[in-house]
Amino acid sequence: MNVVHLVAGAGAAYCGSCLHGHELARSLQALGHDTLIVPLYTPLHTEGVSATESRHYAPLKLGGINVYLQQKWALFRHLPRLVSRTLDWSPLVRLVTRRAASTQPESLGALTVSVLQGEEGRQRRELDRLVDFLATQPKPDVVHLSNVLLVGVAREIHRRLKVPVVCSLTGEDLFVEQLPEPFLSQARDLLRRRSADLAALVAMNGYYADFMAEYLDYPREKIHVIHPGLNLDGYPVPPDGGKGDAEKGDGTLLPERPEGCFAQKSPVPFFRDDQTITIGYLARICPDKGLHQLAEAFALLADDETLPKMRLRAAGQLNPADRPYLRRIERQLANAGLADRFDYAGVLSRDEKIRFLESLDLMSVPTVYRESKGLPIIEAWAAGVPVVLPAHGAFIEMVQDTGGGLLCNPDDPAALAAGLKRLIQNPEQAAQCGRRGQRAVHERYHTRRMARETVAMYEQLLGEGPS
Repeated sequence: MNVVHLVAGAGAAYCGSCLHGHELARSLQALGHDTLIVPLYTPLHTEGVSATESRHYAPLKLGGINVYLQQKWALFRHLPRLVSRTLDWSPLVRLVTRRAASTQPESLGALTVSVLQGEEGRQRRELDRLVDFLATQPKPDVVHLSNVLLVGVAREIHRRLKVPVVCSLTGEDLFVEQLPEPFLSQARDLLRRRSADLAALVAMNGYYADFMAEYLDYPREKIHVIHPGLNLDGYPVPPDGGKGDAEKGDGTLLPERPEGCFAQKSPVPFFRDDQTITIGYLARICPDKGLHQLAEAFALLADDETLPKMRLRAAGQLNPADRPYLRRIERQLANAGLADRFDYAGVLSRDEKIRFLESLDLMSVPTVYRESKGLPIIEAWAAGVPVVLPAHGAFIEMVQDTGGGLLCNPDDPAALAAGLKRLIQNPEQAAQCGRRGQRAVHERYHTRRMARETVAMYEQLLGEGPS
């Protein structure tokens, strides 16, 4: 099968949605399918393989500099193509986007709406260049968009290439809902109308499939649920090789959902009596992801004399606009006498991230919004780390499916502290949580399964005839 993946870059930042789109494309390549990755807006910031060193990567299209300038000034919509191509030079785009003043939704309303308008927007010239390029390549069977904010390109691609266009859903509503009016209403309307140009959508869980079916007014039966897959290279292998003690014929682990990770006793304690317990956080450092709630829960735990000594470690992207947020958390912990028990490890490479996860005993990412992906949770489970999460969004489905942790009331640091305390005081059950999560990742949250299920979806669409 011949597939084109259009993957939006996020500048110099590691972006979960971008990494997911990139890993999906690479996993299709590993199965032997010809898959061309076309980066959009900015070069891809990936883990591992450079996006400029393989024949599977196309030059940058819809380059961020051109997209921005054509939005602001009509002159740039008429530049000679040679000049436009120069502005898509990857080192230049990296430099400019690294120094860009803002990528916050509230400053990007008009640009977002224009890009969603596709051939009717101010970036029509860049869209034509993209489709012209695709027309020079071997004709794809399917074109796959990495997120629904790219849906403005779908109509023209389908019209000219006569191929189905599918799209992943990766939490786009969180960005859209922060747009100011009138751009919020305009973007919502365009998303609904332009989604009709898609042959199918792909969600990472049932919760988000149901939510986006209503949000986009899109037929639920055309939204496929394919769990995200992790590249397991470098992660520890479970002692049992990833095989659970209760499996279906296809190898899928069947956790005992009602009791979560407390379904069985573990023969080996998870914590030593003299151990300092390390609680971790891996996500972007920003209010939406809830590090402040975890810090407040950590302070409650540190004040509990019945518990062992603890420390809190955080890692993830920190944008300039969110640095005051991190400083406030650091001051609050310092005022509680906990400055020496908290550290921010920064942005981590893949190897550093795995080592970071292996240093943790527990992890939580207590998002204040309803999570749509939960990718860091899968990474924690791959390292055998149990989690405590707010009972909303995809987290409910993930914990019930794996038995890899506990759920607590959302937006409630005291409830989060109680969940962490329960695991700390029950080390055998905590170990069971970690093993169940790890087995689940090795059974079904890995790139091979993600790729196989994606190919099956493509084949189903192609078998239905013209979209």
